[in-house]
Amino acid sequence: MYVLEKTINQIKQNIIITIKNLIETNQINNNNYDLDNLNFDVEIPGDNIHGELSSNIALVCAKKFRVSPRILADLIKNNINTDNLYVKNIEVAGPGFINFYLSPDFFAENLKEIYENNNNYGKCNYGQNKKVMIEFVSANPTGPMHIGNARLGALGDCLADIMKTTGFNVYKEFYVNDAGNQILKFGKSLRIRYLQICDKNKENKNNIIMPEDCYQGSDITELAQEFFDIHKFEFLDTPEQDLDNKLIEFALPKNINKIKEDLEKYKIFYDNWFYESELYSTNQVNNIINILKEKNLTYLKDNCLWFKTSDFGSEKDEVLVRSNTIPTYFAADIAYHYNKFTARNFDICINIWGADHHGHVERMNNSMQSLGINRNNLHVILVQLVKLIKNGEIVRMSKRTGKSVQLSDLLEEVGTDSARFIFNSQEPSSGMDFDLDLAVMQDSKNPVYYVQYAHARICNIFKNNNIIPDNSCDLSNLTHESERNLIYFMSQYPMELIACSRLYDPTKITKYVINLANLFHKFYSSCKVNIPDNINLSKSRLYLCQCVRIIIKNILDIMKVNAPEFMN
Repeated sequence: MYVLEKTINQIKQNIIITIKNLIETNQINNNNYDLDNLNFDVEIPGDNIHGELSSNIALVCAKKFRVSPRILADLIKNNINTDNLYVKNIEVAGPGFINFYLSPDFFAENLKEIYENNNNYGKCNYGQNKKVMIEFVSANPTGPMHIGNARLGALGDCLADIMKTTGFNVYKEFYVNDAGNQILKFGKSLRIRYLQICDKNKENKNNIIMPEDCYQGSDITELAQEFFDIHKFEFLDTPEQDLDNKLIEFALPKNINKIKEDLEKYKIFYDNWFYESELYSTNQVNNIINILKEKNLTYLKDNCLWFKTSDFGSEKDEVLVRSNTIPTYFAADIAYHYNKFTARNFDICINIWGADHHGHVERMNNSMQSLGINRNNLHVILVQLVKLIKNGEIVRMSKRTGKSVQLSDLLEEVGTDSARFIFNSQEPSSGMDFDLDLAVMQDSKNPVYYVQYAHARICNIFKNNNIIPDNSCDLSNLTHESERNLIYFMSQYPMELIACSRLYDPTKITKYVINLANLFHKFYSSCKVNIPDNINLSKSRLYLCQCVRIIIKNILDIMKVNAPEFMN
């Protein structure tokens, strides 16, 4: 497993420690200083013409040292010990910035780390094997998957693989809402459609009307038709509740299997499918209600059982059990999350939900706190809506259903690679326009094509070159600006992975690989790789190309996007 030894982040920390040691040993202005309150940064500058790293210590601490920032910066520059820091040169710029230029050894050793670790490069133990549950998509099983689910799926699956790469023990789960009001509504909708189909096939028509509060999609009609094709009029006179149950028993597994099939086409495979009905059949909902009662966190009002969520910061209390004695969805959700933390012992639980769940986030955090669970261990990522764009206009309807565009429609239109990559290219908190025309373009305007082409171009370079690079290459001759920029950027890859895990934001890695492909294309335009009269430089540049290919392939593997070896 790759160990973070020579990353930019580690060098930053070493520089900070070295500067603090310099101050602690009274080599600056012969004074003692409170190191605990000595706050300064070593950062990656926006333009590395000012060095690969830069520190603002002289600007933020000059007053403490009772000298001007420029003088303080010069004192640090002239006294700092750069042994083992991979620093070639230090310059003071502007009002007192200290800029660090990294040595050729840093660039060479980073390339060797990438080359030798290959598909393990970037892996680390940042997560310390903490047990993490990521619950995502969890689409309502009463209907087909839509493009909003597609965005949730791409983000959740990519985040799961990034967190695995950085040392977390990750478990992916789909929560199946197979109980509650939506299932009752599903049964009623199917019953009305079945009765309409029966009516249509009889001589005496009753002209049955579908109520507005039922599911109106053509998928309901199709399921009812399937049921009729098998059973004909067999259940025509069955009591409503019994017929509803029979139809649910027939249709729900079909819908769930279709969801599974669509997700598998989308390259998403779960460790577990957890059914809401299990919370009722095993009395977990009743148990959680009793626990809250024992904690004196409930009260009766208007024949309903209320949860004192306002005691934990919510604006109002919430109903746990309705006046008809049926528990609310909130009660079941508390039981589900309590199961995650206590019965299955997850350290961190991450939910990736649609933006319409915004009001549910705080009360879920508050409910966990009320049960003695650290609210900070439950993280909810809210994902904003997606608009499909085609020919510059919003696509509103699915041709098949007359409702929202289905995941299966999208995959048929643009393919899995484009869908997964593009949905991972924008932060969850931002609304998204998914351009169908862009997603199928075979040129650099399409980001997934642009990245895949970089990988294929490198493979083609090796196919057309007989030179095989190895660790005997003299990497110190990679001095061109585009080469240094490329190597420096690659050295930040392990840090980017950790940032994705820390922030629960997989889109950072998508942006990273797009920028990496851009830097590679710039290098390829600036530097000839096959140089017959300079075999040593050719080998070094091929070595560099192979390292770029390794990182692009590793990222595309994480995203479950193909890394082609040939493209037109």
